[in-house]
Formats: sequence, structure tokens, C-alpha cells
Amino acid sequence: MGSDDHTLWDAITASIRAAEGGGFTPADRHGVGGGCINQAWTLTGDGQRYFVKLNDAARLDMFEAEAEGLSELRAANAIRVPRPVATGTAAGRGYLVMEHITFDGRESSARFGAELAALHRRTAERFGWHRDNTIGATPQVNTWNADWVAFWREQRLGFQLDLAARRGAGTRLVDRGHVLMEHLPAFFADYRPLPSLLHGDLWGGNMETDRDGRPVIFDPAVYYGDREADLAMTELFGGPGGAFYRAYDDAWPIDPGYGVRKTLYNLYHILNHYNLFGGGYADQAERMTDRLLAELG
Repeated sequence: MGSDDHTLWDAITASIRAAEGGGFTPADRHGVGGGCINQAWTLTGDGQRYFVKLNDAARLDMFEAEAEGLSELRAANAIRVPRPVATGTAAGRGYLVMEHITFDGRESSARFGAELAALHRRTAERFGWHRDNTIGATPQVNTWNADWVAFWREQRLGFQLDLAARRGAGTRLVDRGHVLMEHLPAFFADYRPLPSLLHGDLWGGNMETDRDGRPVIFDPAVYYGDREADLAMTELFGGPGGAFYRAYDDAWPIDPGYGVRKTLYNLYHILNHYNLFGGGYADQAERMTDRLLAELG
């Protein structure tokens, strides 16, 4: 282990001690696979275990926003969320330390649906959040706005379409996307969403079950928005099952127009995947845009 590694882990240990108000001596650490943006480690000692994310020091703001997002979700007291412990930089690396939760993987779809509805009951006066954050590695702008349609047009679809155009997306996708943006009010003619507290990136890889059978959500991209945006994301790469949606609907009935709007909300994530990874996501985004425009008649 080089001197930079010693400096980094000594700083992380010191930040844990400062945050927890007591002694902590790490006895073991090992890398954890699965992430495509950050390195991840578990750090264990004195009967305590922490989960540590690492990236370049320049990405500290991303970790600070994530830590604040975890705290915002935890404050709703609706669903289990890892407790953030510390953030900082050392030896050219940025880090985020949080509570380590051991996952069990047992089925808890119904409980998850009810608890997500409870999370969404926490609302704000406007849409957005007090700071920007990231969706994956992409900046996510959260400037407060009292108008949800304007928020989604400018800070979600418009932002991603501009990135896609600069990345070389086809003219048809970009042009059709801008036509869709002009007609967004039509999808909300009989629906007025509340500014609900959202996880913001709620695909299957960011939800689990702990050893006690409690649902857990993590890796958020928090903001206050239409609760349907979270629900839509759960369906994008394979949903948690019918029991989840039935329990959610029992706790807070889902508007009939969700079946159409979920494509609108997931278009944001597919455009983001194009901007991050390229490939066939542009074609998928174009098909989704066409489907939405066809709904307008």
C-alpha cells in the first residue's frame, strides 16, 4: 500500500471518529464490485462496519449532495435509508462514508409499496430542491419552480436533449423531443401533481431488503417532484412486482393517466443513459418520443 493510500484511509478513519464521537480502529477493508461510477469499499473494526465510496477529489460535491439526499430521505421516517457519516477529500480522492447495511434479498414488495407511498407524502411548496445533484454521473439541475410542467420541460427533458444534441444524437430525436416539450401541458390537463419527496433514481439496483425484511433505498438523486416519476423508474428495467403497485395504490391511489405519463418520465432516464453510454438508447428514446406524440392525436 502506497503512502497516498495510507493518507486516504487515515483521513477516512479520522473523519469517522470525528463524526461518531468515539474511537474507531479499522481492522479490515475490502473492495465491493458492482458500481460503474465510484469505487466502493467496506471498512470494519471494533464491531462497526461502514460503506465507503471513492472518486476523484473533484467529485466531492457529488458525494456531499448524495449525503444530503440520504439525510432528506431519512428525515421522512418512511423507509430505511443508509445513514450518511462523513464526506471529505484526501490524497486526491473524494469520499463518502455511510452506514453499512447487510442485504437479505427476501421479497418485501407489498411493504415497499406502502413505505414508498409514505415517503411521497412528504411534500414541499415547490418542485426542485435546495441544491443540484447528479443522476448517475450527469448533473441534475433542481432549481425551485412552482410550475411542474416548466420544471420538467426545462430542467429534465430540455437539459438532457441539449446534452444529447451535443453528443451527436440524430436530428429527428432532438427535433421530435422539442416538439414534445412544447406539448407537455396536454399530459397534465386533468392532473395536478404535488411536490413529493422523490428518491429520483429508483431502479431495481437501488432498492433492497435488509435482514429484518425491511425495504432499503440508496444511491439517490433527490428532489421534490411528481411521485409518478419515482413509480415510473421502478418499471424501467423490470418492476418489483404486482404486490408493490397494489400496496402503493391502496396507500395512495395512482392516477389513471400514469400509464401514459410513465413513458414521459422514463424518457428522461433513457436520454440520460444515451448521454452516459451511447449505443441503442437514442433509438429507444426516439421510439418513446414518438409514442408520446402519438397520444396527442
